[in-house]
Amino acid sequence: MTEPHPLLAYFALASEGRFPPCDGGVTVLPPLPGGLECSIAFTGHAVVATALAAADVQAHAPDGFGASLAPDFLRHLAGPTGWVGCTDATLTARGTGGAPRLADLTHEVTDHPRVLHARELRANVEVHGDERGLVTLADGLAGRRELSIELHAPHGGSLGHGRGLLADALSLVHEGEAVFAAVSPGNARSLRAFLACGFTPLGSEVILRPDRPTRPRASRGADRLSPTVADQ
Repeated sequence: MTEPHPLLAYFALASEGRFPPCDGGVTVLPPLPGGLECSIAFTGHAVVATALAAADVQAHAPDGFGASLAPDFLRHLAGPTGWVGCTDATLTARGTGGAPRLADLTHEVTDHPRVLHARELRANVEVHGDERGLVTLADGLAGRRELSIELHAPHGGSLGHGRGLLADALSLVHEGEAVFAAVSPGNARSLRAFLACGFTPLGSEVILRPDRPTRPRASRGADRLSPTVADQ
């Protein structure tokens, strides 16, 4: 079995309310599978997964107080022609389990933009839904369990459908298992729906697909090990 990416432990601990120290520091981890990298901002501490050397990262002065998501720093990580995703709020909730309340549409819906986007960035993508909309459930960033939703009619006649669809989506996840979502802060309607369904903010994140020569790293571990994770 492939060893989990070390970033997964940060998400797992954060979902339990245990965060990196609020010290302004930056921890540098190896890149993600599939040519992806990311910059994650927790409160007062950042985690960057990249093929760049730690000294190169630190030379561009990121910090745990916001600079790790600054446009110039993200462009440096991605290279001049690499892809930089949008900044999303990182949210988590717990699955409710029980009988699934949404139909499995994995083999029926294959060309929807939401599904295509999920398959670009995630693995083992499942598609569920009903007349209200679609839900994707997949192995996302660093292997975390991740869901997203899209309503069929988001601009009218859908009051409460987002919250209802999200609540039903949590039945697809084992009871008590952590599930994550990345939501654009500007999509206030979606963000309110996630918060109303019990999702809790953990931080913010940007995913990147750099366009630069691959350089070998000396170690698969963190270039800077964080102090003991603190409750927050």
